[in-house]
Amino acid sequence: MSYFCKNIIFFILIQAIAITLLIDSSSCESNNSHHDPWLITWHVHTVNGLSNGKILLVHCKSKDNDLGIHNLTVGTEFSWKFKLNFFGGTLFWCYMAHDNFHATLDVFREIEGFFDDCNYGDCI
Repeated sequence: MSYFCKNIIFFILIQAIAITLLIDSSSCESNNSHHDPWLITWHVHTVNGLSNGKILLVHCKSKDNDLGIHNLTVGTEFSWKFKLNFFGGTLFWCYMAHDNFHATLDVFREIEGFFDDCNYGDCI
């Protein structure tokens, strides 16, 4: 199988893995009113949704933080939380590998309109 085909298959596989962004406001308000994005605590969860006992290697980082290498067994997760960078441009990306398949993806990117798209609440 060619390198390109392996990466396409792995990309499709990654789509089956739940990488869920959950936004949890530091406010106790339960409505969807607009919150100051600087006060929101962002939660990122990476979950191994592979089958047959496959281990998923996950290495996530930002410009400022290396979150380390994690070997996730099926059904387990690696998660972290953070606040936006004061100077903007918050970005977290993860390298993921399983057998001979691997990919690097942005799991959180601070972009204009993202807060509204997520309605300042849960973003899946």
